Amino acid sequence: MSADPHFFSTMFGWYVLASWFVTGLAFITYFTVMLKEAGYLSFVNENHFHDLGKFMFAFSIFWTYIWFAQFILIYYANIPEESYYFVERLKNDTYSPIFFLNLIINFLLPFLILMTRDAKRQRIILKVVAVAIIIGHWLDFYIMLTPPILKNEGGLDANFLFIELGLALVFGSIFVFLVMTGLSKASLVAKNHPMLEESIHHHVV
Repeated sequence: MSADPHFFSTMFGWYVLASWFVTGLAFITYFTVMLKEAGYLSFVNENHFHDLGKFMFAFSIFWTYIWFAQFILIYYANIPEESYYFVERLKNDTYSPIFFLNLIINFLLPFLILMTRDAKRQRIILKVVAVAIIIGHWLDFYIMLTPPILKNEGGLDANFLFIELGLALVFGSIFVFLVMTGLSKASLVAKNHPMLEESIHHHVV
């Protein structure tokens, strides 16, 4: 688990699933807003964005619930095979700032910004939060994988900026290219879907 053979947690699978799921929702929200602003999704309205905002809000809290459950149960129990994951990150000056930054970006920011109804219906706010969630969960996986592999050689230094951010830009560019290429080859409207009319006239009270 997390490239560390000595770490064990029954919550870790759910933790990774929650992280990927909310990241996927952030990508969907961001691409939907961008396509709407480019004039491709004329039928999408504030009610649809409201639901996307609620999804990001809810699953950010779900990720935090799993994060806290794993942290408090494992760390409090003080089981060596399980608590090592947190000791390695909390007691290390190289990784402890990233550890807490991860929690701030992935929980506090979406929780506070998307709390109100109006915020979930504003495209600019949804874009900002979506990008923050994507970056935040990239940091989440960085803090999962780096300490057991690089030990004290990781952290926010010149190597981080050159190697980690450089690789993220390379693979992120490939991902965006493939997504946009796929979108250009098919209709953005599922014309024969039985729930299409209901989806178009979707309304949130």
